[in-house]
Parts: sequence; C-alpha cells; structure tokens
Amino acid sequence: MDALLTSDNLMALVTLTALEVVLGVDNVIFISILAGKLPAQDQARARRVGLMAAMVMRILLLFSLAWIVRLTEPFFTVLGRGISGRDLILLGGGLFLLAKATMEIHERLEGVDGERSARVAPSFNAVIFQIMLLDIVFSLDSVITAVGMADSLPVMVIAVVVAVGIMMVSSGTISEFVQRHPTVKVLALSFLLLIGMSLVAEGLGQHIPKGYIYFAMAFSVFVEVVNIRVRKSGVPVDLRDSYTADPPK
Repeated sequence: MDALLTSDNLMALVTLTALEVVLGVDNVIFISILAGKLPAQDQARARRVGLMAAMVMRILLLFSLAWIVRLTEPFFTVLGRGISGRDLILLGGGLFLLAKATMEIHERLEGVDGERSARVAPSFNAVIFQIMLLDIVFSLDSVITAVGMADSLPVMVIAVVVAVGIMMVSSGTISEFVQRHPTVKVLALSFLLLIGMSLVAEGLGQHIPKGYIYFAMAFSVFVEVVNIRVRKSGVPVDLRDSYTADPPK
C-alpha cells in the first residue's frame, strides 16, 4: 500500500482519472443516445450496463497490455537493436494515439455532424450489444493512455474504476461542462498526442521522465482555466459531434 501511495503514483492517479473522465464523455454521450432508443423505464439500466461494460473491458485490456509490456526479451533485431514485445506495444500504441487524436481533432473541427450516427434496432439486447462493440473502440485509446502515463497496474485500474464511477454519478454535469467549453475536449485530445509521442520514444529506447509530461499537461490546464475565466461571456467554438441521435423519420 505504501508503494502505491508514492507522490509519482498519486500524481499519475489524479491526472489519469481526470483525463479518462474527459475522454470518456464521448462514450457517455454515445451510450445515452443508444439508451434513448429504448423505453423510458429501460434507459437508466442500459446506461449503467453500458458504463459497467466499458469499465470491465478497460480493465481486461489493461491486464493484457500490462502483461505484454513485461515481455522484454527481443523477438527480432532491427539495425542492431533488439525489438521486444514491450517495444512493439509501446510503438504501436503510440502511433495509434497519434493517429486517433489527429483524426478526432480533425473531425471535431472540420468533420460532419452525425457522420457516424448510431443506428441500431431499439431492443435492449441489441442496444447493449452495440454499446459493448463500441466500448472496445473507445477502450483502446483509454487503455493505451493509461499504459503511457502510469507504471503501476493498480494505479491504472483504480483510475479507470474511479473515472467510470464519476461518469455514472455525474455524466450529465460533465457532458454539459464539455459542451459549454469544447476547448477542454481539444486539450484532452492534444494530451493524447503528447502521450503518443512519449510512447513512441519509449518504444525506440528513449525514456522521457513522466514528470516532464505531467508538468506540460498541468501548465496547459492552468492556461485553459485562465482562458475560460477570461472568455467567460464569449461564444464557444461549435465542435462537430460524430455520434448523434438518428433524425426522426
């Protein structure tokens, strides 16, 4: 327990939890849209089941990736450097985050509203099934982010559980805040670029101390808080929403 409550682990836990919550807003919105297709009495249960499924999938992916990252024996050699399972996961994960964040930022700023609107038959089982399929996609960036930000598996798992708990209790408030201040979402996506770059560097044998990453993120958040207060009365940027409810027929 003492090893878990080090300053580095506590910083990783707080930072990762906050990032998981902001990045999870899309998941909450998507679940709410799908759940809205069900009868009113089933919607709350569908939202709870969807978020619980998201949490379970993230934890399972965390355990599998954490195991692979421990594989440090070289599989093959490139230009005289041994490439291990850990290197492959870090390189692949970093490139995935770079691509995902870049595409998400593009879609938010220049994409089309409802480009990937969810169409699913309005039955409870069909809704839960589609929620689980999309959770796998949503979980990938979340899990790779956790691997890039924390060195302790318990810290990663606790951050995911706490983030899902916060979203279950206050998903409406969080969604409303992000809708009111859309630059927070873009800032979170830019953090994915930073984490992706650090993972690629780690995969190539260049270690970047986590403290530098935390400082850069904390300073960016401070600047964003100042911007929000200064531009309190301004009209926010209207970001595109890829997942929207189907238009009425």
